[in-house]
Amino acid sequence: MLQRGKFLAGALAAMALVTGSSFAQTAPQAVTVIHAGRLLADPSTGRVATEQSILVNAEGRIISVDAGYVTPAGATVIDQRNRFVLPGLIDSHVHLTSELSANQLIEEVTLTPADGALRGAENARKNLLAGFTTVADLGASNDSIFALRRAIRENRVPGPRIIASGASITPHGGHGDSNGFAPDINAVLANPNACSGADECRRATRRQIQAGADVIKITATGGVLSNTAAGVGQQFSDAEFAAIVEAAHSMGRRVTAHAHGVEGINSALRAGVDSIEHGSYINAESARLLRNRYQVPTLLAGWWVGQLAERGGTLTPAQTDKARQVSRDMANMGRFARQNNIRIAFGTDTGVSPHGMNAREFQLMVEAGFSPLQTIQAATINAADHLQLNNETGRIVPGLAADIIAVDGDPLADVSTLMNVRFVMARGTTHKDE
Repeated sequence: MLQRGKFLAGALAAMALVTGSSFAQTAPQAVTVIHAGRLLADPSTGRVATEQSILVNAEGRIISVDAGYVTPAGATVIDQRNRFVLPGLIDSHVHLTSELSANQLIEEVTLTPADGALRGAENARKNLLAGFTTVADLGASNDSIFALRRAIRENRVPGPRIIASGASITPHGGHGDSNGFAPDINAVLANPNACSGADECRRATRRQIQAGADVIKITATGGVLSNTAAGVGQQFSDAEFAAIVEAAHSMGRRVTAHAHGVEGINSALRAGVDSIEHGSYINAESARLLRNRYQVPTLLAGWWVGQLAERGGTLTPAQTDKARQVSRDMANMGRFARQNNIRIAFGTDTGVSPHGMNAREFQLMVEAGFSPLQTIQAATINAADHLQLNNETGRIVPGLAADIIAVDGDPLADVSTLMNVRFVMARGTTHKDE
């Protein structure tokens, strides 16, 4: 039997050599090569290499990063020799299917989930062209965002890779529920995931996972843009927090918590939530609890609603009062997070601010004391780790998806250059090259 096995192995090897059949092992062939003048391939190192070639295969994966300008036979060359090249950016908190406007109340009762999906396709393209090749969409109609996620995954519409929560888990009448309308309208628009009591919240979590959620988003506290004068304090009970986290973790999903008030932040963290969105009133105890977990500060959301509150005409009175206060306090929170070395994943809450403006967050982070490199790390390796995409994106290294952008100038010296991304490749497909 052993001799027969050796004979078969030798015969198969000979056939491969003679016929060039599929028995032969062949290296993947580059179909595209990017010539990068300066390259920050792995933001964890901060090392910038010059005159590099990034080879990409037909499946949109990086084959290699080679020194010098190499040109494999038959490969398409993309010339970025005069630009700074870095990994595609990741926004850990967006709302693709909507955008805050003066029409917000009427649109809640006139737009359908189909409208949301179509608007989402338009906004997804804006995010992509701004250099964001991956986003986490946190809080949208299941029908709208899951359809958009599928369409992008199947290359039917252009857009970033989407990690989607779908509808938030929220307490009845809380930040993620319908507020500000007549009672009968509120009943029609109510969030199907609104819950009260541990058992009901556990059930809502399981149903959302069944519906297709990649991650569970909860509204742990009140929010600025819920149209109710209910403040931004804790809204779920400790028992409800614990039930949601237990249900999500037992089914392989992480939980991220929209949270402003410090009691809600710390209670959610004690219950085991995996990350905090916003975190406007974090304190020293929050910083202790956040060790080995991520905060997504969304400084842009605070800055933008502050602008709207002063400008008038878009926010309701209940929203305006909260926006004025929270916008000031969020700026202080950014400085506190930096001083206390809290792990930060980049996120903007875009959809509150206009789609495509996401990179303004980099400037706000620098104003809060982060270095340009730290902000880029937050939007690449940190966000990839936060979203469990370490083996997919966040760096330009062999085996990962070819999510690659380029800018004029040096973002390590001036992060405002990221407001004008000139080249965008997502999963091996070029979407922008100016």
